[in-house]
Amino acid sequence: MATAKTSAPVTARLKSEYQDKYAAELIKELGLANAMQVPKLEKIVLNIGLGRAKDDKKMIEVATNTLTKITGQKPLETFAKQSIAGFKLREGNKIGLKVTLRGDQMYEFMDRLINIVLPRLRDFHGVSGKAFDKSGNYSLGLVDQSVFPELTFEETTTAHGMQAVFVVKCQEQAHSRALLEKFGMPFEKEAK
Repeated sequence: MATAKTSAPVTARLKSEYQDKYAAELIKELGLANAMQVPKLEKIVLNIGLGRAKDDKKMIEVATNTLTKITGQKPLETFAKQSIAGFKLREGNKIGLKVTLRGDQMYEFMDRLINIVLPRLRDFHGVSGKAFDKSGNYSLGLVDQSVFPELTFEETTTAHGMQAVFVVKCQEQAHSRALLEKFGMPFEKEAK
């Protein structure tokens, strides 16, 4: 009788490096009192705002396809909470799409973004170091989705932007930046 092989579950590369190496390094570098104070990536939220194309069915379909292929999840549609006459927006109109990544999928996406997608950007000198909010979350905007290798040329003919928000549980912005630098986020060099 043959026994079935059971393989250990494969964890994402950045997740295992964080658990094995980065957390201990951050405790020393930031002078933290215990392991509970170490900054931790909680989730990554990807948004596509449809803007003027909110009534264009083809644009909505392209944006949905883009997020599905890039993340492996079906995006949620976001709707307007209030009417704004200046933008010709009615309450309940579809205004965008979003996907929330957690766990291994989050680390896999971050690995692909930092090591494959960002280096493919034209005239790339690093991401801005000023895009942190008060809580230490980091926002990154991409103008064109064609840099993602998951998408074919035909799927990138209708260009649209995208925003990625890295939600970090930390005490201050400097801790959040230190964590993202450990993961390899290429921050641009500040002029002195």
